[in-house]
Amino acid sequence: MNDDYLYQQIASSIKRDIANGLYKVGDTLPAVRTYSEIWHCTIGTVQRAFQLLVAQGIVSTHIGKGTVVINNLSSEPENSLRNANLIHRAETLFLDLITSGYTPVEIENAFNIALARWRFVSQSSEYTDQKILRFAGSHDLVVAWMATHFQEIAPGYNLNVSFSGSVSGLLSLAENKCAIAGSHIYDGQTGVYNLTILKSLFPNESFALITLAQRNLGLIVKRGNPKSIQKLSDLTREDVTFVNRHSGSGTRLFFDSELTRQNIESNQIKGYFNQKTTHSEVAREIAQGQADAGIGLEAAAISNDL
Repeated sequence: MNDDYLYQQIASSIKRDIANGLYKVGDTLPAVRTYSEIWHCTIGTVQRAFQLLVAQGIVSTHIGKGTVVINNLSSEPENSLRNANLIHRAETLFLDLITSGYTPVEIENAFNIALARWRFVSQSSEYTDQKILRFAGSHDLVVAWMATHFQEIAPGYNLNVSFSGSVSGLLSLAENKCAIAGSHIYDGQTGVYNLTILKSLFPNESFALITLAQRNLGLIVKRGNPKSIQKLSDLTREDVTFVNRHSGSGTRLFFDSELTRQNIESNQIKGYFNQKTTHSEVAREIAQGQADAGIGLEAAAISNDL
């Protein structure tokens, strides 16, 4: 991967972590060496990312104090665009449910129940009588389901979930901000998931590595594959528009590793920088006709009839 693009990806990943609340104003970011090991890049590349963030007024660097967050990235224009996108998605889902035969009252009641469940698992500070387990890391539909049903799975416990990506999840675990991190970071040199980065982040500590699920990951396309997209090199075609996962996610790291292995430059792929936080968002982008292909889970494809 070209370092000219990589330092921008690292900066974007850090900005996303700040925007999602993983790092707040006054917090110190992990060391440059930590990021270089996670991203398999030189220290100079990470320093270049930090310099970009300093120039944008997001962090400040002080000798002996590390790199400190000085801007929480909240802004009205971004929030307005985010709200407009949310309303559009809500309307799309509403129309789909209406055409499936549900009444507006049934839809509203179902949303209220789902929202109440999610508030219960996400607002952990208000439930001091509950035993709290905090999860941070890779997005997975199974984890989302577990969070909303955790009282049935483990009575007396509450699962607090933050889908922040594999890298951010492991950094949260290293900083004792969560008890469980969801990760699937592929090491292209060894062909092994997670072990390399875990040994780097926890060199003198013991940890438990548990396989929660086996997942099928690949290219998501429209049903029938109308553009006959069969391999990664097809993504470089002029008639193909791609939708990507966000930098810092395990899926993105695997995808970038495969591009490097197959000598495919990211700037050859139209839509490479169109990044989504979850597999579900990638699948919806394709289902709505805004992209021809994306990298994601089979479960997300099936749920969107892809």
